[in-house]
Parts: sequence; structure tokens; C-alpha cells
Amino acid sequence: MIKELVRRWGGALRPAVLLFVLLVETALADTGSLVGAVAVAATAAAGSALALCSLLAARSAPAVPRTRVRTAIRDRERRTAFLPQRDPDARGRTRPRAPGRPLLTAA
Repeated sequence: MIKELVRRWGGALRPAVLLFVLLVETALADTGSLVGAVAVAATAAAGSALALCSLLAARSAPAVPRTRVRTAIRDRERRTAFLPQRDPDARGRTRPRAPGRPLLTAA
């Protein structure tokens, strides 16, 4: 299981391992304390595990067919409410009157 994981994801794990080694080396060189090294190692391990889990989850998600995407977009377009006030210059709409004198009406 682990050999297959390393063989399959070796390219993705190599930068994480190098980062882990670099962080541990930096923590030991800067502070010299074991507590700092353990904290850095735990943080790097948690980050690597999170990255690996997200990569595996992204790879295992099923691909959505293009026709399904097109259908979803078309259905969303049909459900969208038409807002007639968005285009006051549309064909068949009268121009709004400017404020001014009131219209003369027949008495």
C-alpha cells in the first residue's frame, strides 16, 4: 500500500518531504530546542497530510460531462427572471419623459 502510494504520488510527496527537512533543519539551527523542532515538524506533517488528502479528493471526484454543464447553464438561464427596466431603450418601449412642464390635458 505505501509502496504503491510512493510510486504513484512520489512526484507530489517529494517537495513536501524536502520542505519538512528544511523546516526541521531551520528550527534546529535557529532555536536549538527540541520543542521548536517538534512544533515545526508537526505543522509540516499536518500541512503535508492536508495537501495529500485534498489532492486525493480532487482526483477521485467524478468528471462532469460537458452536456450536463450546458444543460445546467441553459436551465439557469430559463429560470432567470426577466427585468424589463434594465434596458429602457429596448424595442417597443417608450422613452421616459424628462421632468418639466405638466402635459396639457383635454378638459
